[in-house]
Amino acid sequence: MTKVALFPGSFDPLTNGHLDTIERAAKLFDQLVIAVATNTSKKSLFSATEKMDLIQQAVSHLANVSVIEHTSGLTIDLAKKIGAEAMIRGLRNLQDFEYETNIAAMNKTQDKEIETVFLMAAEKHRFLSSSLIKEVAFFGGDISELVPYHVNAAVKSKYADD
Repeated sequence: MTKVALFPGSFDPLTNGHLDTIERAAKLFDQLVIAVATNTSKKSLFSATEKMDLIQQAVSHLANVSVIEHTSGLTIDLAKKIGAEAMIRGLRNLQDFEYETNIAAMNKTQDKEIETVFLMAAEKHRFLSSSLIKEVAFFGGDISELVPYHVNAAVKSKYADD
């Protein structure tokens, strides 16, 4: 039986923290599906297509990882649709824990069979967030150690166009 997990997120942009979580989750499951969603409460730097392309480049070394777009509906419904038995969530701090445990509990009311698997962020990535990366990059700061090389180039290009 193939063990499938779903890792949903907006990934705007993909950080080294995201990539670390993806690589670790890929070792735990036979198939890991990354679902790129659009966070309607935030202004996106990248389109869904751009984010998917950037993620696919970053995970090309992982044969059991695929990337899809999640455009509407509940994430738990997407997990059911793709046959996932688990959803992966990264935790950086206590605030993430509180937020994510509430979502996990709500998801359990929708489908008792799908587990949420929390992976603690590596210490060196605990401060990373896509929002913080964008803010630093917007003001010309160096994010080269915080995101994959090609993501850094894409972020710089976006802000150079402004």
